[in-house]
Amino acid sequence: MAVSISGSRTDALRAERDQYVARGVSIQPIFASHAHGARLVDVDGKEYIDFAGGIGVLNLGHTPEAVVAAIKEQADALLHACFPVAGYQPYLDVCRMLCECTPGDHAKKALLINSGAEAVENAVKIARYHTGRQAVITFDRGFHGRTLLTMTLTSKLVYKKFMGPYAPEVYRAPAPYPYRGVSTDEALDGLQFMFKAHIDPQSVAAVILEPVQGEGGFTVMPAEFIRGLKSLCEEHGILYIDDEVQAGMGRTGKLWAIEHAGVVPDLMTVGKSLASGMPLAGVIGRTEIMDSVHPGGLGSTYGGNPVACAAAVESIKAISDPAFLARSVACGERIRARLEDMATRIDAIGEVRGLGPMMAIELVEDRQGKQPAAAIAAATVAGALERGLILLKTGVYDNVLRILVPINVPDEDLEAGLDRLEESLVAASGG
Repeated sequence: MAVSISGSRTDALRAERDQYVARGVSIQPIFASHAHGARLVDVDGKEYIDFAGGIGVLNLGHTPEAVVAAIKEQADALLHACFPVAGYQPYLDVCRMLCECTPGDHAKKALLINSGAEAVENAVKIARYHTGRQAVITFDRGFHGRTLLTMTLTSKLVYKKFMGPYAPEVYRAPAPYPYRGVSTDEALDGLQFMFKAHIDPQSVAAVILEPVQGEGGFTVMPAEFIRGLKSLCEEHGILYIDDEVQAGMGRTGKLWAIEHAGVVPDLMTVGKSLASGMPLAGVIGRTEIMDSVHPGGLGSTYGGNPVACAAAVESIKAISDPAFLARSVACGERIRARLEDMATRIDAIGEVRGLGPMMAIELVEDRQGKQPAAAIAAATVAGALERGLILLKTGVYDNVLRILVPINVPDEDLEAGLDRLEESLVAASGG
């Protein structure tokens, strides 16, 4: 749906984008000038409340003061060296902090790279090397990136259409989706059937799962499914990779989303809010797994850039603070209450779901048939933008509205954003 966002600078930049930027790069019809907290101002001076958070990157909000100060200080000292060429303290600090704050009291080590997709690539490489096996199991509606391997792991056609052939030895299993009739037991039975019909479990290096599926529609993986999956992995010597790129860093009310299930993974991938907007991601895992790869088998020219690491040090400090995590819980409760209240009046809301402030609503044409309402979702996003709210769709059918507002959003901004969401949804759905 077209959005009538206009202005002299916006129109000029839109024309420049159309001339020089590849068409495949999707973009909302606004251009940012500056931002702070949960508010963003475009190049023509219009202010927006940001419910997208750079797609889960801004759990601490735009331009958090301590992070910005650390970036400036580090930029004056060292912009780049390439860690394999000349090491530096910020890289060591981030690895230490990640090893200390991730689940499990066993010895761990970490690797820093640039993006979530790279983290997934490296986690799979490490798992294959350590186990001597090749196969990887991913799950319906999972999103793990846009590289060759990670788009193969991903379960949404828009990210991979006409881009094959895909990477070999990737197998897709069912994931729970209670709203649409896939229970935990059915999903685990589906995996067991896969082991009988499609792939010997002794050939599987790893499974990879998001504890809350981001692009898949903010579907929460039930704790009993995560525990059952981990038990199957242990039975067959398969490594469990926990993809926390979007769901981690305090987004679900706990530092890591898998903590809700009480499961300790073998490997974790982290990114997005790890460095509050600077490009940084990581893999953390058991020392014996991480150290199985020979020297030179892992690395990156820019991975663990000192400026990004300086941002991450301050981000980890702030997000792991118990007060911040308590705020995350309270923020999530407030968002859920408002969304559930909307659902009592707006028939297009089929389900409210999520963990903590990682919340979403699935839109349907009717609640009985549950036909995905992609057009209503698109119209709601467009209407929200016109009302000064940045909002994103998600889900395989593009019928889910997700909330990724900064967790430390002021209450007045949160309520104003939810008001604009409701107004937009009523207008798009007819009430």
